[in-house]
Order: sequence, then C-alpha cells, then structure tokens
Amino acid sequence: MTELLLGLRLLVGSGRGNRVRFFLMAGGSAVGVCCLAMVLAIPGILAAQDGRKAAREGECSVGERQLCIGADKAPHELSLTDPYGSRPMTRVFHSPGSFAIDPPPGLSELPAPGEMFVSPRLHEELKKEPGLAQLVPGRERGLISPQGLAHPDELYAYIGVTRGQLKGGDPVTSYGWPYTSHETVEPSTLDIVRFTLCGVVLLPLAVYLSVCARLSAAARARRLAALRLVGLSKKGVQRVNAAETVAAALLGAVLGLGVYAVANQLISRVGLPGFRWYPSDGSLSLSDTLVCLIGCPALAWFAGAVGARKAAANPLAVRRSAVEKPPAKWGLLPLLPGLGIVAGYCVAGATGHAPRDTSISSILMPLAVVLVGVGLVLSLPILSRSLSRRAARTSSLSLGLAMRRNEMEAGGALRVATGLVLLVYAASLVQGVLIELDQVSKNTSPVQSYMLSLDGVTQDRQRAFETVPGVRGHGMVASSWKDRKAEFPPVIRAVIATCSQLRGMVPEIGRCADGRPFRVVNPRETYDEDSKPGAIFPFHLRNERGAERVLTVRVPKQQVIFGDESGLSTLSSGNVVVPPSFLPDGFRPEGADLTLVSSSAPQTVRAVLDDIGGIDPIAKVQTPGVVVTALQQITVVKTILAMGMVLGLIIGVAAYLVAATDRAVERRPQVTALSLLGARPRTLRAVQVAQVVLPLAVGLVLAVVAGKAAESSYLVTGGGDVFWDGAGVPLLLACALGVVAVAAFGSLPLVGRRIDPELIRRD
Repeated sequence: MTELLLGLRLLVGSGRGNRVRFFLMAGGSAVGVCCLAMVLAIPGILAAQDGRKAAREGECSVGERQLCIGADKAPHELSLTDPYGSRPMTRVFHSPGSFAIDPPPGLSELPAPGEMFVSPRLHEELKKEPGLAQLVPGRERGLISPQGLAHPDELYAYIGVTRGQLKGGDPVTSYGWPYTSHETVEPSTLDIVRFTLCGVVLLPLAVYLSVCARLSAAARARRLAALRLVGLSKKGVQRVNAAETVAAALLGAVLGLGVYAVANQLISRVGLPGFRWYPSDGSLSLSDTLVCLIGCPALAWFAGAVGARKAAANPLAVRRSAVEKPPAKWGLLPLLPGLGIVAGYCVAGATGHAPRDTSISSILMPLAVVLVGVGLVLSLPILSRSLSRRAARTSSLSLGLAMRRNEMEAGGALRVATGLVLLVYAASLVQGVLIELDQVSKNTSPVQSYMLSLDGVTQDRQRAFETVPGVRGHGMVASSWKDRKAEFPPVIRAVIATCSQLRGMVPEIGRCADGRPFRVVNPRETYDEDSKPGAIFPFHLRNERGAERVLTVRVPKQQVIFGDESGLSTLSSGNVVVPPSFLPDGFRPEGADLTLVSSSAPQTVRAVLDDIGGIDPIAKVQTPGVVVTALQQITVVKTILAMGMVLGLIIGVAAYLVAATDRAVERRPQVTALSLLGARPRTLRAVQVAQVVLPLAVGLVLAVVAGKAAESSYLVTGGGDVFWDGAGVPLLLACALGVVAVAAFGSLPLVGRRIDPELIRRD
C-alpha cells in the first residue's frame, strides 16, 4: 500500500508534464474502451432482437396425444414474409376464434376482421407507396409498440381477416417461444463475424491500449530506476509504476463507458445502413461492463510491468541509457507455421484440390490467421533491425543516422507500426468474408420467377395473375399422377404453356411449334430418366365445380434444346411442354403451380409483388433466387464488418499518432545533441521520416502479402467459386501507400525548431 500511495503522490506532485501525460493516457484508454464496448454490445443487440422475435411467435398448447388443444375453436394465423426491395416485410393474417387469447407483445388487442396494426416504419412506407396498401388491406387501428418489433425499421403488420378469407393458417392459443427460428444472424455466421471482429478491432485495440499505457516509457523507466537505486525493492518499483498506469486506465475505462453510452443513444436513433436497434438493446450487460472496467486496467498493468521490469532489474543500465538487447529470433516462430498452413491451402486451391473436410479447416484456418497476425507483430522488430543494419551502410548521412537508431531501438518499430500493420492485414480478411457473402447474395440471373399454388384460386384470379404488368412469360407446372402403392413410381413434370409464353420464361430456347407437345433438353443438366419417348403418364384434372377428368400425355420424340446457366428456370431437362389447348375448357391439373417470370431489376420485382398482393394479399409467393431473410442477414453482417473496419481504422491511426508522437518526444535529447553538433533541421527531419517510414513500409508489405494469402486460403476453405481476388490488391496497395505517405508527412513537424540544451543536461 505504501508503494501505491507513493506512486499516486508522484503522479500528483511530479510536475505539469507528468499530469498531462496521465490525462493523455486516460484519454487514450477512453477511446479504446469505447471501441471495445461497441464490439461487446453487438451480440447483446442481436440477442435482444431475437428475443423479441421469439416472444411474438404463436403456438398452440399440445396435450398428451400431441394434439393442439381447442384447435377447432382457437384463432388461426398465417404468417407471410415477402421481399420489399432488399428488406423482408412480414404480414400476419389473424382470424378470431370462439374464445379470446392474450395479444402478442406490442399490441393491446388483436385486430378484428378488416382492421390492422402496423409497425411505424410500415406506416411511413404506406404513405410513400399507396400501392403497398394492396398487400396490407384493412383499416389501420394503431401502431405496434417496440416490444413487438425486432428493430425500429422492421416492416411488420397484423391483419384481421375472417376464417373464410384465411387459406391455411395454424391454430394459436398463446404467444412466446424460448427461441426463434428466424435469427437476425445465424449462429454459424455470427461465429465468423465474431472472429473477424477480433482480428479487425480487438487485436489492434490491445496494441493501442498497450501503447497508451506506455506513454513516455523511457522517462518513466528512468524515474523508476532512480527509485530502485535509492533502495526501493523490485516489487515496490512495480507497484509504484502500477499506481499510475492502472489509475489512468481505470479513469479512461469509466470515461470510455460514458462516451459509449452517449454514442449508443445517438447512433441507435440515426441508425447504420441496414442495421438499427433500440437504445436499450445497446446497453452493456454486467459482464461486458466488468470486462471494460477490469480488462483495460489489467492490460495496462501488464504493459507497465513489462516496461518497468528492466528498470527494476538493472537500474544502472536504464539511467546510463545502455544499448538494448537485440530482439530474439523466436519472434519468427508463430509466423512460419501460420504462413505454412495458409500456403498449403492456397496450393490446394490452385491445383484443384480444395479441402472437403470442413471440421479440420474450421480449426486450422482460424489457427493460421491468429499465428500470422501474432507473427506479424513479433517479427517487426527483427525484420526492422535486420534491414536497418544493411541500409545503415549507405553513404547518406540522414539515412545512416535513422537506420542506426532503428538498429539500436528495434522495439520502437513495434510500437509505431503495429496498429496500422494489423489493420491492413485484417482488411484482407474482411474482404474475404465480404467476397464469400457476395457469392451467396448475388443474383446473376437476368430473370426473376414467381411461383404461386393454384389450389383454391379461381380462373379469373389466375388470368389476373398472368396479366400483371411486368410479367413477360407464364405457365402452369404440374406433376403426373403417381401410384402411392409403388415404391418408386415413375413421374414426369409437364409445363402447360405456348411457345411465346415459354420464350418469355426461358429466352435461351430453341425453335418450337405451337399445338404439339415436345420434350425440353438441357445439355448441362441430368436428364429425367422417367421421361422416355413413348411412355404414357396420366394427369388428373379438376374444374371449379369439382368435376374431374384425366388427361393422358405420351412423352413425344420431338425435343427442343434450351439453356439456363442460372439454375432458376422453371424448366428442367426431361419436362414435357403441353399446349394449353390440350386441356378441356375450365380444367387444370391438380396440385398445379403458376409460374410467372419478369426481369430481375429490383424495381420490377417490387412492382410485380405489389400487383400480385393487390390481386390476392394472402397469396403465398415463392421467389427462387431471392431469399429475402438471407439478404437482410447479409446486409446486417456487412454493416457490422464495416463498423468494425471503421473502429479498426480509428484505433490503428490513433495508435500510430500516439506512438509516433511519444517516440519523437522521447528522442528530443538525441535530436538536441545532433543539433548542437551541427546537424541541419532538414537532415533531422529526413532522419525522423526514415525512422518511421522504413519499419512501417516493411510491416505493410508483409501485411499485404500475408493478408492476401490468408484471404485466399479462407476462400478456398469456404466452398465458394472464387479463390483469388485480384480486384482488391490495388485498393490494399493504395491504402498502404497512403498510410506511408501520411506517416511521412506527419513525422515532419515532430522535430522542433528550438534547441533546448536543458534536455541533455546530466541528472
């Protein structure tokens, strides 16, 4: 306790410069803790959104026989999720039963037939887009409160209908599930996001907090060495040093949490692209708060203890500025196996032997990323010292002085360049994740299809669907009757359409003649073995009055070639195209689906879905190739990663500024001595720039190479089609060159014009 009190007294009474350094340490820690709090809050935000989704999901109480109790008298609900642009819009159609149930969270009562409750965002969209009212028919009774919405931008509606209007639906007796089946981000994807954020934010953050904890490390080491020489024990020196570093880190942690609380209120109300949350969702849990309040001071204590170890063990060497020991070669140990694993995956991808065993890759790939990242940090002093020794042999005075200083203080490269080097390395990993997500979300097909079940749909409504503006082709798809008693009954699919309708759905189709059936064949697909020429298949037909007939279709010999690289076409190799004239008037196949095709332009897709909803708001529309919930999830993940990159950039730049400025201040005695010996200011500035630029340039080149290799190995193990991404290399190189230019320009003012001989006086 005595040493801790001594450290606090030295902090208060050791001059204005020491107090300024203390507040700078606290301010730097506050920035770091605020960034840390933002990263820790993301899982809590997602969990809160998923919790509200689970609380509003309807269920029916199940008895001993696994039957729903009161299903015949209970209210029924049908939930439909449709794409509204790139966002999902959920409509819950509710028909009341003979007994009332408690409303879901966010509603004071359930809507009666002809009424609806909508979310605030959907309320605004209804004002902007009048055609959207066709999808949510009814009189608006009120708004859904935040307790019933996952996030403020959610498009959600409860619509009251009668039992006769509700086709399908499930009985509901209560609301609330322990979990939701529609997570905001799937657990497997969330694990990837967490790991990526650790590389993008947490690793640079640890470096940054360590740099802040060691501000004016040389001056503090000399002061601690003086205390050791006057009789203070080694542990006492450690405690004195801990008093200042821990106090600054603790104050910074408290300030950082306060800054985060304010930032959470502001950002949650403004929102990020595709990702918004309620302010209460962003509140830190007790465990996250303790991590910030304990983790930051603990890291500061560890960094300070490492810095004070030399002053406690050999104070004379510190006071006399003895030459530092060269960095140990073991710093290369993590880098070599990490690059070995990465190179192995790259070779496997280049030779066409991409790994299939994802369980091994799920262990080796994160291990390689961590080893390469740690290896980059630990190898910087070794590489900087080796290159500086060779470059110091030049005849240039300024370059020779700079390289000799880097050779003597190889650890300075670690403090100055590590943050930005890790940022460039992490940027490559983020780019790999974004490439993989882009492969999943990209719709490369020029057309978009819509599938609707025709069960319960009248002929007039079917014709209305087929004439929706923007639809350029349509057809009915049905399967032949199959014998349920047979183990593997032969079945074929028939497409009822004219040639012009077929060309609207599949432009890449050969010549066909109307009035005759034919087979379609795609050379890139496996042909349906049941569809043999001459084979006969019955199709059961039914009209609106319930009359039944049987249509016998013989597989024709005539075939038409078609092509479809998207895999989203209605046709598949072996289908039989039947002209509509073969069907009796008013009859259509049982279990048939209507397929509509339009352009894949987002505005066209939105207009077609709106018009379909205007014809039948409760129609279930399937949109192959557009999984709107997956698109929403990918948008959230991209936003989180973009936020992580911004935080990583802030941390990396802050770490560089703090380390470079602190190093320049510590070197003022050497700069003053060189000035007194006759060195020109221009020479001193060139020395300062070279000292900063060389280790930074070496680290950035290594980070770009290792980062691109790690990105390629990640893509190889991801199972996608893209392994090598050359488009990102120019951007990374431009960023690296920009970082070097900014670092060089920022180093120029760090050499003062005024010569102060007091800086080199003997103590």
